[in-house]
Amino acid sequence: MAVRTGKRIGVVGSGLGGLAAACTLAARGHDVTVIEKNTWLGGKAAVLETDGFRFDMGPTILTIPSVLRKIFGEAGLALEERMDLVRLDPQWRCFYDDGSVLELAEGLGKMAANLEAFAPGSSAGYQRFLELSERLNRISQKFFFWKSIGGLWDMFDWKNVGNPGMLLDVIAMRPGSTVAGTVRKHVPDPRVAQMLDHFTQYVGSSPYASPAVLCGIAHMQTGEGVWYPMGGTGAVPKALCRLASELGVKTMTGVEVTRINQKSDGSVSGVTLATGQTMPFDVVVSNSDAVRTHSELLAPGKASRRFANRRGYEPACSGVVLYLGLNKRYEHIAHHDFVFSRDAEEEFDYIYHKGEPAPDPTCYVCAPAITEPGVAPPGGEALYVLVHTPYLRPHHNWKEMFPKYREVILDKLEKTAGMKDIRGRIMVERSLTPQDIHDRYRVLNGAIYGLASHGRLTGAFKPANRSPDVPGLYLAGGAAHPGPGMPMVLMSGWIAGDVVDKDLGGAVSTRLPVETA
Repeated sequence: MAVRTGKRIGVVGSGLGGLAAACTLAARGHDVTVIEKNTWLGGKAAVLETDGFRFDMGPTILTIPSVLRKIFGEAGLALEERMDLVRLDPQWRCFYDDGSVLELAEGLGKMAANLEAFAPGSSAGYQRFLELSERLNRISQKFFFWKSIGGLWDMFDWKNVGNPGMLLDVIAMRPGSTVAGTVRKHVPDPRVAQMLDHFTQYVGSSPYASPAVLCGIAHMQTGEGVWYPMGGTGAVPKALCRLASELGVKTMTGVEVTRINQKSDGSVSGVTLATGQTMPFDVVVSNSDAVRTHSELLAPGKASRRFANRRGYEPACSGVVLYLGLNKRYEHIAHHDFVFSRDAEEEFDYIYHKGEPAPDPTCYVCAPAITEPGVAPPGGEALYVLVHTPYLRPHHNWKEMFPKYREVILDKLEKTAGMKDIRGRIMVERSLTPQDIHDRYRVLNGAIYGLASHGRLTGAFKPANRSPDVPGLYLAGGAAHPGPGMPMVLMSGWIAGDVVDKDLGGAVSTRLPVETA
């Protein structure tokens, strides 16, 4: 048995970032306790089961499985020992307002053929875009990922600023350019461009306001593929919870942390629960929203003010989610689908500038029964529909807004995706609005993806995983570095765990054995 470090770590929140941090820290010998205000573990990666249907309530697309492999590797396990992953092809099917359909296929050759049939002459530009995307991903892997980053100055060794290779990398990042502008320089067809824009929707931001470096997301997906965990994406937190238990992590559910306590020197001393109980910890990792952590869980003071003033953090978009149990599946619908708006620029203007739901929105549709029939009764479908909306504004009343917007969404599915008579197929229906998301997951203004990635120079940066303001406080989740989306949130948790371990002196050589059965 490996020697424990004796260091007590409190993890506030059991979302994917919190679970990743807990597993990483426990595998390295630390004493970890996860405290979760809800009655389930996994945060937004929750599961809804009702009347024979099973829905993933949060993320549904798994990309970059190498991040999960790294986390399980901390305990000496292969990912495949714990999860059954199915690679999907096509990755997406895209439906357009003019009636055309385009598949984002596995493999460059197959995708090039699809593009030539769909928009002749566009495949060469697409290939050049992917070459740029691959380079941007290499730069991100070199300077941005796997370490705590809070801004441009944290990325580079500025002593080597004159190094030609470094300068070329900085230039390749296209500072001052946006995702939308970069996409359209390579692919002028508006429909293909709209498809490529939506890699940025993984981070809940507008391609017209996000920095060009985020084009690297395209290579992350096309390189490692799109995967479906059998059992749904809810199988990810389930597997992490099992690993955490085997590693000795203690979990508390239905318990809310109301304060992160600090010593007289400002460093973390533990937490206070809603019951009034205090729990001492050497370190606290907050998997709660980074902004709300500072504004609600820390005592008012210099640290919270410094965080608020450091940069004008803007919430990412929110969304309306429909969970529709259908008595019959649509055979022309793939596992993952985008039903695009008629005008991308108009859509993003409504969401990100006007702060109102788009009158003609893009709908993301997940129809998992094609891969796992058991999500629904025989012949049925557990349909998941997500439409991005603005984050909550003071005048938004979603109890009044939702019924009308539900009809807009269903009309869009009927008209553009050919999902005729969808209302007549619905046997079970549940939903989430931005207000529900704000209340249920304690995210800032219902922003599903944490903080927006807006700003041509600084948009990619989120709060660092090691708090620069509060010694002993660390951040994990979609509102911390490197940002939102399932793989990035998992990476965020690993980074937080890795940084904590290094700051405490490290225990990397004392891995604990776990069961592999």
